[in-house]
Amino acid sequence: MERSMKVDEKAYRTIWLAEDGWRIRIIDQTRLPHEFVLLDLESLEQVAEAIKSMRVRGAPLIGAAAAYGLAVAMHHSPTTENLEQSIAVLAATRPTAVNLRWALADIQGRLMPLADEDRTAAAYHRAGEICDEDVEINRRIGTNALPLIKEIAANKRLGEVVNVLTHCNAGWLATVDWGTATSPVYQAHDAGIPVHVWVDETRPRNQGASLTAWELGHHGVPHTVIADNAGGHLMQHGQVDICITGTDRTTATGDVANKIGTYLKALAARENGVPFYVALPSPTIDWTLSDGVSDIPIEERDGSEVTEITGRNAAGQIETVRIVPEGSTAANPAFDVTPAHLVTGLVTERGIAGASREGLRKLFPENATK
Repeated sequence: MERSMKVDEKAYRTIWLAEDGWRIRIIDQTRLPHEFVLLDLESLEQVAEAIKSMRVRGAPLIGAAAAYGLAVAMHHSPTTENLEQSIAVLAATRPTAVNLRWALADIQGRLMPLADEDRTAAAYHRAGEICDEDVEINRRIGTNALPLIKEIAANKRLGEVVNVLTHCNAGWLATVDWGTATSPVYQAHDAGIPVHVWVDETRPRNQGASLTAWELGHHGVPHTVIADNAGGHLMQHGQVDICITGTDRTTATGDVANKIGTYLKALAARENGVPFYVALPSPTIDWTLSDGVSDIPIEERDGSEVTEITGRNAAGQIETVRIVPEGSTAANPAFDVTPAHLVTGLVTERGIAGASREGLRKLFPENATK
């Protein structure tokens, strides 16, 4: 399948099989933007650590990594006991991303009826399919959202750019390829539409400043990194035409959980009449939940992500420094929930849905009874 994203003119996905056909190779995203490092994973424990530590991150990529993690576990021992234990280990790594749970259930359902000797090949085959499906889903998300950017561009004066604001990293680094929120941006840029992206730094892990800016730069998309609190100011002054974010879990009613700070962007967008769209592959929809604020589990990460920051010093060395006083504690909820009434539309691989139960059911009628 065609690969869209390149690093130094070489096409990459974010996850693939190594030459031996069983180990998993990933881009270690904790080393970006200062170092581009590939890492091979050869055990369930290594895959779980990569997900937990965010060497791989983003809901779609977490799901793909979990699928391959089960394949690696089956490579070592294809017993039912090991399958169930491996699912439990992987399920505990990142509780908010529903793609993780979806991928594990998908692989489990396919492997359980099989004889032990058939499970490894089946697991690797399905994990590869999940990756290919994610690439195509994200390409179609971009195709469905591209008219939104085209319409804005058509109403601009000659030479004016379309200003898109995004939060965190919902780019190709968060998926297998293309990205969700960035897919229409890449497609617009490749079509010659002048587009510019406001990139929220996205504290505390700075995934916007470190990852979104890195990948946009490598693709040649004009962008500007801004402090997280600058978005509302830019909207007040007419410098944001559209907001597009991703999501780690979307309820059946259209509430969306995304990186902490997304809710504040949606509030500012509503106040200033800026359309706020969320791009999501359908496996991100949790059809069992109705109230995102009360029902979506919010991951609480280590406070050191808030109290410390990593970067490159003047000597060119990578180092981590403390930025708060000794003795101060930190809270670190990784996600927040944006209620459906603040969302202009949900961009999926099947089209743009209204952020409501009815809107989602129109595009996904097979889930109407859930």
